[in-house]
Amino acid sequence: MRKYETIFILQPELSEDDIKSVTTKAQDVISSYKGECFRMDDWGIRKLAYPIKKSARGRYYYLRFDGNSALIAELERRLRLDEKVLRYQSINITDLPERSVPEKKVVTPDVETVENVEEVATTEAAAE
Repeated sequence: MRKYETIFILQPELSEDDIKSVTTKAQDVISSYKGECFRMDDWGIRKLAYPIKKSARGRYYYLRFDGNSALIAELERRLRLDEKVLRYQSINITDLPERSVPEKKVVTPDVETVENVEEVATTEAAAE
């Protein structure tokens, strides 16, 4: 099995149901061809370098999976036929060294910072 990355761009004005249908179709293709999906990330809406089908923005999705050439052919065929997909690109990353992808950090406010903000707010309210 080879390792692949696919990035596809969806129309920005799609509803959550439409987005869910495209992503589940991609995952269904991977599972039906005995592939293994490791990661599906929503990179959000970003500005495109140039307009595609009269859209200046697009919703980016990143897909990391293992599979064979038949899986790639079928996945790209389905993405090509779907009108919700503006662009897609699949890359074979089997020979590339493994990269560690940092997890998104959740920012939690410090207790001291919250106390200082509350103290300043009460001081300003008392001054008025």
